[in-house]
Amino acid sequence: MWRLTDEQRELRDSIRSFAQEVVRPKMLDVDSSSPYPMDVHEALAEEGLLKLAIPAAYGGRDSTNVAYCSFIEELARVSGTASLMGAYVKLTSLPIILAGSEEQKQRFLPGLASGEHLGSYAITEPGVGSDPAALRMSAERRGDTWVLNGTKRFIGNAGLSQLYVVFARTGEDGAGGVSAFVVDGQSDGLSVEELPTMGMPGWRLGAPTFTDVEVPHANLLGEEGDGFKIAMGAFDTSRPTVASQAVGLGQGAIDLALDYARRRETFGEPLIEHQGVQFKLAGLEAKVAAARSLTYQAATCVDEQDPRTTKLAAAAKLFASDTAMEATTEAVQVLGGNGYLKEFPAERMMRDAKVLQIYEGANEIQMLVIARQMVEEAEARGVIWTEAVEAEGRTEPAGADQVGARA
Repeated sequence: MWRLTDEQRELRDSIRSFAQEVVRPKMLDVDSSSPYPMDVHEALAEEGLLKLAIPAAYGGRDSTNVAYCSFIEELARVSGTASLMGAYVKLTSLPIILAGSEEQKQRFLPGLASGEHLGSYAITEPGVGSDPAALRMSAERRGDTWVLNGTKRFIGNAGLSQLYVVFARTGEDGAGGVSAFVVDGQSDGLSVEELPTMGMPGWRLGAPTFTDVEVPHANLLGEEGDGFKIAMGAFDTSRPTVASQAVGLGQGAIDLALDYARRRETFGEPLIEHQGVQFKLAGLEAKVAAARSLTYQAATCVDEQDPRTTKLAAAAKLFASDTAMEATTEAVQVLGGNGYLKEFPAERMMRDAKVLQIYEGANEIQMLVIARQMVEEAEARGVIWTEAVEAEGRTEPAGADQVGARA
């Protein structure tokens, strides 16, 4: 079971105050046309919070995934965009932490930990999203250099990053032919098309194109052909982070709706006194609490290297993001016409929440992951009811007519 230690609770409370007092005011006027809010990134860096994603040996701050999720949750509670800034440090650094050599870790991680460098995780392509084993971007080895050609899409921080973790095909079709590289963001032949987004205002999303981009062999992560394994390991570790974003957004939406309902009067009394509103908010509070519990249980599994990590991380991402979408949509409903106005943040929260059901594996993919893990677990333990049926001399489960007859 998970629980925050006294130290983690103290850290969470300090982050909550920082998010409310520093981050929230900076993000109030950020909209879809605003530039990347670098002042928020700098504030997170100055506070030392970006270091939570990276081990102390490489300029970071030794932390648990549970503590990191609490950091992201508190940011998302006031701003989805700010939470992405923190989450992307972890996503970009994970392949290096999981598969990088000691020299690579010393070379690439300190800049991410300090906030001096922004990073990008480049796996999705125009024709390849949920099936990364089918990616087509190529990397051809020429002596001690790899030459990358192809286009990625929906890549965070694209055009701003000093380094990209890029997954490219170095061998045969399928998962075994994918490798991972760290690419300098200033490389010749790298160009970026910016992609305007529905939500997460100020966040930079883009489609980087690599045209004969040269990457030294020393920037290959792990061995040739390890890319798919590295990517899946990173997703298992980062999906609780996405879930914590969803928990924060959902809780922030409830906070907003509750505050509004306490102050808004209808039919001569505060809106919150109407049972329909009470039930709506109470149901959402219960769902967000359940999502939080599942999220932190998944983060605990990551910390403890529990074999259930893959299933629980997928379940947390699935349930929490669906819950965030429901909570933010209902918050708009509680605010009524004001919920539809940009003057109130409810509509922004709803737009922010949608992407959580899509990135780092669409929720339909999470269900496939969960189902496959269920089958593996069942095969490992044996199926109890089948044994009982066989003990009765049956080879098939009783049909409905037989059950009725026996009853």
